[in-house]
Amino acid sequence: MDRTFDHSSLGAFLRTRRAALQPEDVGLRRGPRRRATGLRREEVAELCTMSADYFARLERGDGPQPSEQMVAAIARGLRLTPDERDHLFLLAGYRTARRDLRTRHVSPGLMRVMDGLSGATAQVMGPLGETLLQTPSAVALLGDQTQYTGHARSAPYRWFTDPAARARYHPEDHDENSRINVALLRAAVSRDGPGSDAAELADGLRHASGEFRALWERHEVGLRWSDTKRFVHPQVGRLDLYCQLLLEPDQGQSLLIFTATPGTESREKLVLLTVLGTDRFAVMTEEDGN
Repeated sequence: MDRTFDHSSLGAFLRTRRAALQPEDVGLRRGPRRRATGLRREEVAELCTMSADYFARLERGDGPQPSEQMVAAIARGLRLTPDERDHLFLLAGYRTARRDLRTRHVSPGLMRVMDGLSGATAQVMGPLGETLLQTPSAVALLGDQTQYTGHARSAPYRWFTDPAARARYHPEDHDENSRINVALLRAAVSRDGPGSDAAELADGLRHASGEFRALWERHEVGLRWSDTKRFVHPQVGRLDLYCQLLLEPDQGQSLLIFTATPGTESREKLVLLTVLGTDRFAVMTEEDGN
């Protein structure tokens, strides 16, 4: 803790932010008998993955100091802007959010879009390929990509260091995907400069992967991802999907939405992933011994 935990101001700030959020802002329906000016405490607590009693104590100003991870969860649940997030950390007794927690903060605009995509296959990505948020269907398609730490948070790093990262992509696309990952990282290093996160990631990959080193020396630029992607899922097999991209320029974040052509086998498989969800597929994987 870097400074005094301001119980009273933290509680007041949480109350005003909760009152400012409307059910429609977080993908909830407004019932005919709703009297609250904003969200109910129970609704916010669920968004923040904490108990309603704990959140109520924080609002009253008599709760214990929340951990940095808990403050980050509150910032996400309340759809705070980066400035509001940093203010929340100060009120909670921390000088600022840790670097890893700042980079995991999804912009409010993309959070609002994601709230309306709960039944879709979508995920929010950071500027270096960090998966920040996934819908259940996206987890079913690609696995939980939000669990990683360090360099492994970045998809390009996992692509070159973890064979499992390539397993759900069609083998015929692996070489091209490797070239695109390198070209995009090179562009990020050129944009952000020496000493940046991108440069640090590239340096780590040069030490960790001979394939990456060889491709880095080719100095390829201007390569882009195709709108179509071919996946090989361990349970449902091959899916040919379209990937639509929505950018959030201010924070360098992007929203990926995966869709399939209606009436195709890939569409049926994508619907199956959406319906069955991650829990069912986790059970199936355990039964298969994978």
